[in-house]
Amino acid sequence: MLQQYKTIMVAVDGSNEAELAFKKAVNVAKRNQAKLVIAHVIDTRAFQTVSSFDGMLAEQATEMAKKTLDDYVNFAKGQDCQDIETVIEYGSPKPIIAKQLPKEHGVDLIMLGATGLNAVERLFIGSVSEYVIRNAACDVLVVRTDLNNQTPESEK
Repeated sequence: MLQQYKTIMVAVDGSNEAELAFKKAVNVAKRNQAKLVIAHVIDTRAFQTVSSFDGMLAEQATEMAKKTLDDYVNFAKGQDCQDIETVIEYGSPKPIIAKQLPKEHGVDLIMLGATGLNAVERLFIGSVSEYVIRNAACDVLVVRTDLNNQTPESEK
């Protein structure tokens, strides 16, 4: 019997890598007749360094995330993927994507884009994908290619 995933979560952050992961996640969800959870984590640590923070940045980030998630839902429905849930969380993306959301939503596959960080950035802050691979209790698929399994031109 083939492995069949029931709940697939894709983490999106607006990057090209996340876009590739999202499109592949839609296809995998359709093939598995699985629920698709589209998750966006607003990293609140970025706001802590802003001395005049009054809540406006978080509100703007939330509104942008909602619009982006709506666009993703519309695309997925256009691809005949019907069982879709969106999630916006606040905090540190690494543990939220690797542990919290999979537990809360019964996720059995996490899909996310390959890191956009260079070697020095990974050394100091580490990539989300690397953390998720090491800490998630379920399967993790890191997407590096487009729907035709080709490396995007920007990566060559």
